[in-house]
Amino acid sequence: ADDADAGAGEGSACGSGRRLARFRVGAGAAFNSLGVRLSSEGLSGLEFACGIPGTLGGAIVMNAGAHGQETAAVVESVEVVMPDGQMRTLSADKGELVWGYRKSVFQRGGRFEDAAVAAATLRLAHDAGAREMQLAYAAQRKASQPVTARSCGCIFRNPGEGAPSAGALIDRAGLKGTRVGGVVVSTKHANFLVNEGGASASDLRSLIEKVKATVRDEYGHELREEVLYIPADDADNQV
Repeated sequence: ADDADAGAGEGSACGSGRRLARFRVGAGAAFNSLGVRLSSEGLSGLEFACGIPGTLGGAIVMNAGAHGQETAAVVESVEVVMPDGQMRTLSADKGELVWGYRKSVFQRGGRFEDAAVAAATLRLAHDAGAREMQLAYAAQRKASQPVTARSCGCIFRNPGEGAPSAGALIDRAGLKGTRVGGVVVSTKHANFLVNEGGASASDLRSLIEKVKATVRDEYGHELREEVLYIPADDADNQV
């Protein structure tokens, strides 16, 4: 089912004393709605999901995250359909789920790249402040990102290793407002490329390449896309 079903049991988080709640959730559940619902029920771990488009399945594949939280932290197990049609449950406790920054075993080159995510069991901690945190994240997102504009969300991964964020690098390069066809670098958050009407996929791809080249030339940082291309015809963007 797409909706979260109240969980299979509760226990104590190791060393924290906080009770845990488990939920089995279908991969098609809307990630934004799931985060809002769980935090509204006083469960912490997915407060950051508010405002993030897509599904739980997509969030698992990408290990979506924000505000210091990430999807991997609450995933106990993932149910997948293997290429031969067999169902299999992968467990975090058994080391079958390996995560990284916007990385999972379900991405290209990963151990389970050919598996289809069907459902997941999530483990969240009871926290009376979860709803307040979720609302704070939502307000911050609304103030700093073009949440009502048509975009793919953040286009680039942050470089890491002490480097400025992708958005900061693009901003410093003076690229806010740069346009190709119907796509423009958001003036509110430079890591968002917004379709202002009539944009094509080639417009978006051209602007992405322009931004990458400018940041590379100005600062020596090679920005990598967070979005995935379908079909994945560019080896540099296979993850």
